[in-house]
Amino acid sequence: MSPTETPDARLKRMKMRSWRRGTKEMDLVLGPWADAHLANLSPEQLEVYEVLLEENDQDLMAFIFGQARPAPAIAPLLDQITAYARDRLRKV
Repeated sequence: MSPTETPDARLKRMKMRSWRRGTKEMDLVLGPWADAHLANLSPEQLEVYEVLLEENDQDLMAFIFGQARPAPAIAPLLDQITAYARDRLRKV
């Protein structure tokens, strides 16, 4: 977060980056999760999510499918996102 960015602007930016990843698959994983959870994250969790948003989509997909292990700093949050995406898919 830049020193001039308001908390609301930060959340909007992070949601936009969640929905406009570059691959539709990651849009559909991160976008709904961000809509449902970003506003309730602690400042520390928001920092972790910022780091996660810097990952490329192919690496994130490998993490989600269990083909690779993410960095320990983002693993717990990515596990939450993965569980949320799986629950959403089961309902479809």
